[in-house]
Amino acid sequence: MEFTGDASLIIKKSEMNRRKFIQNASLSVLALSLSRAGNTNPLLKENSKKKITVGAHVWVYAASQPGYDVSPILSQIFSDVSYAGFDGVETMEHPLRSAVYTKQIKELIDQYKIKLIGSSYGADMWNKEKRNQIYEDVDLIFTNMSSVGGRTFGVSVGEPAGRKKTEEEFDNQEVLLRRLISLGEKKGIVLNLHNHTAEVENNMYDLRGTLKRIQDIKLGPDLNWLLRAGINPVDFLREFRKQIVFMHLRDQQSDGKWPESMGEGNVNFKEISEVMKEINFEGDAIIELAHENGFVRTRPLKESLKMSRDFMKKTMGI
Repeated sequence: MEFTGDASLIIKKSEMNRRKFIQNASLSVLALSLSRAGNTNPLLKENSKKKITVGAHVWVYAASQPGYDVSPILSQIFSDVSYAGFDGVETMEHPLRSAVYTKQIKELIDQYKIKLIGSSYGADMWNKEKRNQIYEDVDLIFTNMSSVGGRTFGVSVGEPAGRKKTEEEFDNQEVLLRRLISLGEKKGIVLNLHNHTAEVENNMYDLRGTLKRIQDIKLGPDLNWLLRAGINPVDFLREFRKQIVFMHLRDQQSDGKWPESMGEGNVNFKEISEVMKEINFEGDAIIELAHENGFVRTRPLKESLKMSRDFMKKTMGI
């Protein structure tokens, strides 16, 4: 039997279909293998990375409020932060001591579709006489905060006036911090150590006093206060990379003063962003605007927040 031209074409097409089937089958086996191996494909890993939550701290509003209490202006804050394009708000602790203001926070979360990320908090944790008072206060705050989805708690540990802490005071501080960490774990809240300049001056004497006792405590550094204490924020991020779950960001001008918004100073946020990627930072990045005493604003706060958020997206990619 002779093969005609048409028959040869049929054979060729059949061979092509056979090769295509084998290729598709091989790809399916490979995909299944990758899935069983834990998705080792770098593209899959990239897509599965946790999104960094970008929020705004309330300090720039609190600075002009009696007792730094933002409770009466929560509605304005949530409105402004939503307008500026943030994922959520980090408050100070005052409204979370109140069932009434906690209820209002829940209503504002629902209204503006942004989160309450958590709260900052400061107290003299080294002072043994205040231990029970602080614990009870934080217990109340945690109860209210967890009821509205808050999950982070940035702690400033306080300092004695005009001197360094003693070893005994560091021991007192350790006892309370461990109790608060445990309390937070029960309520789904992660405590992190926040810093101003006092905690990181003198070769980080205060911070290292805590780390000596609680080596694995989570850290939430304020990169600008590090800078003002003479510490390179990039070096700090690299040194404590395994413990950093949170950070505050703020710009600074060449004269050392704070500008009106991020992007109007000369801090190298592109470098900071590169180091965040290097250390695989997957925590919360919070803009905390602050202005010098006597500073006169040239624009509404919500516009400065929006400029800051847009700057983060453009320069840091978050």
